[in-house]
Amino acid sequence: MPRLPMRPDAAQLAALLARRGWVALPHDPAIAAWAAAAHAAACVVTADPAQQQRWLHHGATWFVGVDALPNGPDGGIGGVALAGDWRGLVRMPGQLHPAQVSVIHPGYPGRDPADTDAAHRFRRDRDAAHLDGLLAEGADKRRHLREPHAFVLGLALTATSAGASPLVVWEASPAIIRAAFVAVYAGISPDRWGDVDVTDAYQAARARVFADCRRVVVHAQPGQAVLVHRLAIHGVAPWDSTAKAPPEGRMIAYFRPILADPAAWLATD
Repeated sequence: MPRLPMRPDAAQLAALLARRGWVALPHDPAIAAWAAAAHAAACVVTADPAQQQRWLHHGATWFVGVDALPNGPDGGIGGVALAGDWRGLVRMPGQLHPAQVSVIHPGYPGRDPADTDAAHRFRRDRDAAHLDGLLAEGADKRRHLREPHAFVLGLALTATSAGASPLVVWEASPAIIRAAFVAVYAGISPDRWGDVDVTDAYQAARARVFADCRRVVVHAQPGQAVLVHRLAIHGVAPWDSTAKAPPEGRMIAYFRPILADPAAWLATD
């Protein structure tokens, strides 16, 4: 994983996040304490048969776990606060939602009976690359901006080797995505952006990202915070056959707080 500049300050890191689309912070004891508490809670969640029935997909290789972590509105869990220097790099939009508990197991991506050939190939060959907040709706799965996120914060809960289905990000993709959506939403009030079918523009912009941007593997361990820009194309790599992880799998908690003002989604900060 690319290294950060020597002792970058918050302004440098924020600029790097905006330009590159991601930043991984060094080990922080406060984050490590939170990750240990969250890990204990996440293991309870993922062992629950009802939660497994709801969230275990792709041949039982991915526990999706949306909003499954029982953290408080400040992000704290088990009496441990969610702290860390990452807070100085983003604008907090208010209270935090229950975090996603994303758990990958050996063999990912497996295949469910309902998975189409095209969908499975895209997950296997393109890391299921996507932009968060665009929801697929209707029988034709047309994309609409329903969840304009402020940022994506990933916090590793288990220690793994680099091949255990790490996060991948296409560097410099935010600029391409921003330009595409500025054009799509030109002349439209932000409160109506969600009504606009952006499928074609999104797919064209993503294709350009694949052609022009570097795919980077971002592997983190418990105690690190990874920030992904809200406009960055990202995904999850397939599980490498040599990867090492604990029995509970590669486990990451993700926060994606929603912006109150949709217009801020395309802001340049």
